[in-house]
Amino acid sequence: MTTPNNMQLGAPKTMNKLKRKPLGQIFAALILSSLMAACSEPDDTQIRAQALLERMTLEEKVGQVIQGDISTVSPQDAKDYHLGSVLNGGNSAPGGKKTASWQAWVDLADAYWIASTDTSDGGVGIPAIWGTDAVHGHNNLQMAVIFPHNSALGATQDSDLLRRIGMVTATEVKATGLDWVFAPTVAVAQDMRWGRAYESYSQDPKLVSDLGEAILQGLQGMPDSEAFLDDAHVVATAKHFVGDGGTQFGIDKGDTIGQLNDIKQVHAFPYRAAIKNKVQTVMASFSSVNGEKMHGSKMLLTDVLRDEMGFEGFVIGDWNGHAEIPGCTATDCPDALLAGVDMYMAPDSWKGLYETLLAQVKDGTVPQARLDEAVLSILKVKIRAGLLDAGLPSQRRGTDRALLGTADHQAVGREAVRKSLVLLKNNDALLPLDPSKNILVVGEAARSMQQQTGGWTLSWQGDNNANSEFETGETIFAGLQDAVAQAGGTISWAADAKGVKNTTKPDAVIFVFGETPYAEFKGDMSDVVFEFADGENLAVLQELQTSGIPVVSVFLTGRPLFVNPHINRSDAFVVAWLPGTQGAGVADVLMKTADGQINHDFVGKLSFAWPSNGRGQSLLTITPDNVQFPFGFGLSYASHPNTASLPEDAKVQSAGGAFDGQLMAKGAASAPFSFYLGDSSNWKTPAAPFNTASLGGVIRSRGIDYQAQEDSRQLSWQGSSRGIAKLLTQRSVDLTTLGDADQLALRLTYRLDQAPSDSVTLGMACGDGCSANVDISRALNSVGLNTWQNLDIPMACFVAAGLDTRNIQSPLAIETNGTLAISLHAAKLQKTELKSCP
Repeated sequence: MTTPNNMQLGAPKTMNKLKRKPLGQIFAALILSSLMAACSEPDDTQIRAQALLERMTLEEKVGQVIQGDISTVSPQDAKDYHLGSVLNGGNSAPGGKKTASWQAWVDLADAYWIASTDTSDGGVGIPAIWGTDAVHGHNNLQMAVIFPHNSALGATQDSDLLRRIGMVTATEVKATGLDWVFAPTVAVAQDMRWGRAYESYSQDPKLVSDLGEAILQGLQGMPDSEAFLDDAHVVATAKHFVGDGGTQFGIDKGDTIGQLNDIKQVHAFPYRAAIKNKVQTVMASFSSVNGEKMHGSKMLLTDVLRDEMGFEGFVIGDWNGHAEIPGCTATDCPDALLAGVDMYMAPDSWKGLYETLLAQVKDGTVPQARLDEAVLSILKVKIRAGLLDAGLPSQRRGTDRALLGTADHQAVGREAVRKSLVLLKNNDALLPLDPSKNILVVGEAARSMQQQTGGWTLSWQGDNNANSEFETGETIFAGLQDAVAQAGGTISWAADAKGVKNTTKPDAVIFVFGETPYAEFKGDMSDVVFEFADGENLAVLQELQTSGIPVVSVFLTGRPLFVNPHINRSDAFVVAWLPGTQGAGVADVLMKTADGQINHDFVGKLSFAWPSNGRGQSLLTITPDNVQFPFGFGLSYASHPNTASLPEDAKVQSAGGAFDGQLMAKGAASAPFSFYLGDSSNWKTPAAPFNTASLGGVIRSRGIDYQAQEDSRQLSWQGSSRGIAKLLTQRSVDLTTLGDADQLALRLTYRLDQAPSDSVTLGMACGDGCSANVDISRALNSVGLNTWQNLDIPMACFVAAGLDTRNIQSPLAIETNGTLAISLHAAKLQKTELKSCP
């Protein structure tokens, strides 16, 4: 096997015997391409890339546009299929576990490098580039500094800080032998119901642009400088193009609806600065724009991004995002490449995709010219990044365990924490606290690294992370302990308000609470209420309030949420966002110095408007009466206004309070549920209006008459692929409040308009990995067409199939792969003596 140190990018390699071009043709093509490049690009990047392209076989070109996950791609696979890239997804680390040692990262980087650059079979040997998320530091690495999430960094409004964060992230990624990060996220989030809102710096396009530009400069280096993409910097990615932060109702992977110019002015605005700073890759969004999936939008990926905005890098898809284009699957999707995606992110589908794409180029479905264009874009990025000449990752200057989690890097993280804190209330100037006093800290969150770091930390969701798994940083409580110890005070911790009675009466209580970790669609909400009146954190605050002890609340959250009741029961209220590993930054601002002076003042300002109710709505259209604290709000120690009591009406009913067993009435979803249609393009397309369709067109809905005008909904499955119609709530419902499951039945009032051509299931869902389905095909096929009737299904049938009736998120889901037309008037859970299942 040829090593990188004596590698020469010589004759092409292949798994099979392939026809080679005569040398004369190659040289002629090289001369022509050199002349063309001289007119278009001042350096030799174009010439070198074109020369490599001319030497590549079709198999090598196809491999170059595919990226697979390290959990499914071995180094041998990377060699055999000529893969252009690998990634480690949110749940992937070398060795197959959640985390891995520094040496394991470097060893695997070496293995991919050696395999992909091997020319022993006569191939060109182009090194694969390894991509990693690194959305708030090198976040899959337990010894790295994990920075605050972007919603927190937006509150700093500090471009210099963001630039330094980018530099630290680049250094720590390089330290493990990797070259590419899927950051920064430059989404302009407009709806806090979105589960990725914390990945956005702000609702303001200009602020997102400024901060995205700064962190990009830190990651890649300043454009046109000697440091640009040198061995201390990484290839960066602006994502997700375009409109990911503007989807209807904040639904992840949803649809951004509006005039194209408006979408460009808001959601594409930050990409202009990124392109000006020569961002090397742009990631296509999972979402859609006006019903068109971004992975399949030639108009936006090619006409706008490349031709209008001047992007010169390559477009990378998102995790099997190409599969969501109507008519595509994970292993068969020429549409994405034709639209402008240059590299497929095919984590577990790469092999099948390689085989179909190879055949599609051969049969002309994908023009050779388009494939060449994509490969050329990828090669130019690799050349600009110095990847072709970098050598073994383990032998590079920046690959060094000692560069991870250094004191200097942790200091930048701690600075980011304290600059991101936003003070919403400080009645009677309670803050800063005197560290020489007796302080009680309450709340599990104060001692939880996973709660302060949030999603995209060590794993995709960032949950189930023990404190012992973090090798860098400290909890918020540990930081407070240190500050109090230095001043000679006393500090203790309790899980809840009972701790007040179990210790010497404290001078002040710091209550730390907030959101638990989530990522992407798992964080989607149907409203922005943090918790209702029966919430456990509100109960703690109510008990603390009765004690008469001053209370400082520290709220850990990725987004603004309705917490007026919590603010009212606090004397001071601090938004700490998701601060990352350097929890001591909280104490830096909350506590005075040992000699009684202000240590650090609050400088954080809201980069999103804070809601005055829990309904949730687009910030583009929000009215002042729905805003409690406006964009840019943030108190400091220099300002001493007392905050009056805030209105506590969330204008949203809790799931338990609203649910009486009625699921649907007159064809519409009953509170707290909403109606959705789903297919492979988007499994959660809002369908409150009767006349609508799933994004891929598999299911169509229209209003029909039964007992009154349009009092029912007809659903028609087209039979092209799997489709689902469902009721859903983000807040689970406890069906046991209606009675025992063996005494309840689901009654569906319906009319069969077209008999099913395939099996049909009616299901219920009870959270991740929890669902139960009943096959109703026989019941449907046994009735006549065009006749209204009732179908009763005992709840015991669902319980027997694994349903947890205490945690219902979807009480009704009809699904089939075939054709079907059925009209729905009502659905309700009611008492029954029926025992038999359909």
